[in-house]
Amino acid sequence: MTTAFMLTMAVVIPVTGVLLQRYTLRRNFFTAMGLFAVGSAVAAFAPTFDVLLVARVVQALGTSIMLPLLFTTVMQLVAAEKRGRTMGLVAIVTAAAPALGPTVSGVIVSSLGWQWVFILVLPIAVLAIAGGAVWLRNVTPTMSARFDVLSVLLSAFGFSGVVYGLASIGEEAGSEGGLPIWVPLSIGIVALVALVVRQLALRETDRVLLDVRVFTGRLFTVSTVMIVTVSISLFGSLILLPLYVQQVLGEPAYIAGLMLLPGGLLSGILAPFVGMVYDKVGPRILILPGAVIATGAMFAFSTLGTSTPVGLVIGMHMLLSVGTALMMTPLMTTALGSVAPKLYSHASAIVNTLQQVAGAAGTALFITLFTVVSTATISGDALTGLADGVGTAFRIGGFISIAGIALALFLRKPDPASTTSPAPGDDQTQTEDAESEVPA
Repeated sequence: MTTAFMLTMAVVIPVTGVLLQRYTLRRNFFTAMGLFAVGSAVAAFAPTFDVLLVARVVQALGTSIMLPLLFTTVMQLVAAEKRGRTMGLVAIVTAAAPALGPTVSGVIVSSLGWQWVFILVLPIAVLAIAGGAVWLRNVTPTMSARFDVLSVLLSAFGFSGVVYGLASIGEEAGSEGGLPIWVPLSIGIVALVALVVRQLALRETDRVLLDVRVFTGRLFTVSTVMIVTVSISLFGSLILLPLYVQQVLGEPAYIAGLMLLPGGLLSGILAPFVGMVYDKVGPRILILPGAVIATGAMFAFSTLGTSTPVGLVIGMHMLLSVGTALMMTPLMTTALGSVAPKLYSHASAIVNTLQQVAGAAGTALFITLFTVVSTATISGDALTGLADGVGTAFRIGGFISIAGIALALFLRKPDPASTTSPAPGDDQTQTEDAESEVPA
C-alpha cells in the first residue's frame, strides 16, 4: 500500500504543472478533495485488501494535486515580503502531521481497528469541501496549457521507475529473487532523460509538462538541491530510527512511534517563527546554522549503540528536527520565490516530485546500508551487528548533509522586482468569477 501511494504521487505530481495552469483554483481544489474523500470512504468499508489498495491510490490522486496547489496558491496570493511567515504556517501542517500520524493512528488501530483511521478522516475531508464551497474563490490566473501525451508517458515511466527501483533497493539488500532493481531504475533514468529533451523542445509552446527552464536560475537550483539533500536525510532517519528502537533497544512499536512525536511537534512550533525571521533577514542566516545542526545530529545518531537510552535518542531526533525546521521553510520559499509567476506551478510540481524521489532515495540508502553492514558484522552478537548497521547509515547521511553547509553559502533572498512581473507576451488571463464556477 505504501509503495502504491508513493508511486501514484510520483506519477501525478509532475502533471499538476499543467493542471494548475489550465484549470481554475476551485476546480482543482474540489477535484483533489473529492478524490481524497471518495478514497477515504471506500477504504473505510473495504471488504478486501485489493479494494483497500485501490482506495489508497484514489487518495493519493487527490493528495498529489493538493500539495502543489497549496504552494502555488500561496505564491500567487501572498506578497513577497510576507511569504516566509505564510509558508511557515503551511509548514506547521507538513511538520506536525507526519509526527502526529503514527502516534494517533497507532492509538486508533489498537483501540478501534484500522477502518477507523479512514472513518475519522472522512468527515474532516467533507468539512474541507464544504468550507471550500463557501469561502474559496477563483483568485489565481489561468493560462493556455495543453497536455503532451508523450511527455505524460515519459514522466510516468521515468519517475515511477526511479521511485520503484529505489524503494526496492532495501528489500533486495536483504533478500534474493524478484525483479532486479536495475530494470526499473534503467527504464526510469532513460525515460527522464528523454523527458528533459522533450521539455526543452516544447519550451516555447503551451504543451510543456514540466518547464525545466526553472533550473536556469541559480537560486532555484541550489535551493532545490538542498531540499533533496535534506529530504534524503530526513526520510532515511524517519524509517531507520523506529527500526533501531524496536530491533536493537527492544522497545515496543508504540514507543517507536511516540519517539518521533516531540521532534515533529518542535518543528511545527518553530515553523512560523522561522518564516517571520526569513521575511526580515533572508534565508542564509537560517539555513546555514540549520545545516550545521542537522549534520551534527546525523553524526550523533552514528554513535547509537545497544544500550543507548531512549531519552537520548529522542533528544537527538529533536536536534535534527530543529535543523530541518530552520531549513525547509526558507528553502521552499526561496526556491518558489525565485521564479517568474507564470512558472510557479511548474516549480512547485518539480520540487514536490523531487521530494518524493528524494524520500525514496533516502529510505533506500539508509535501509541498504543498515542491512548490508548488519548482515556482514552479525557473526557474534546480533544486536551489535544491527547497531553497527544503524551507525554506518547515519554516518553516511552525515557526510551527505555536509554538502548542505557548503550550498547554504550561495543562498540569498529572491529579488521581488525580478520575479513578480510576467514576461512580455505571456498569454495570461484572469479566471471567471467564483460564483460561475461549478465544483467538479
